[in-house]
Amino acid sequence: MGLMSKILGDHGARSTGDYVELDPSDFDDASGDVAMQVHVAEISGKENVIDIKDAVYDGDLVIADITRLRTEDPTVEHITDELRQVAEEVGGDIVQKGDDQIIVTPTGVRISREKLGGR
Repeated sequence: MGLMSKILGDHGARSTGDYVELDPSDFDDASGDVAMQVHVAEISGKENVIDIKDAVYDGDLVIADITRLRTEDPTVEHITDELRQVAEEVGGDIVQKGDDQIIVTPTGVRISREKLGGR
């Protein structure tokens, strides 16, 4: 199973126990400069959207867990609309993966709507 399959996989609900914490000092960073970071966020209400918007405006990619929101709640639509507007403003992209994740990208990053490997 590839890294993205583990991050975005379709194997039921994920918990923090599904992730392995890695120590960045274990890896060589020859450049020292990072062009973009990937943030994992959890959205439980409108107040969480500000940090996500700031990260995208700063040029970072955000994978947001929305499982704490009820899908029939109008808050979900409002939050999605706000994040869609941010993606459009910066020239990025946004997708909702199932009922549990929203991915928002910064300028120049597009999300393919096709799965790799033909599955």
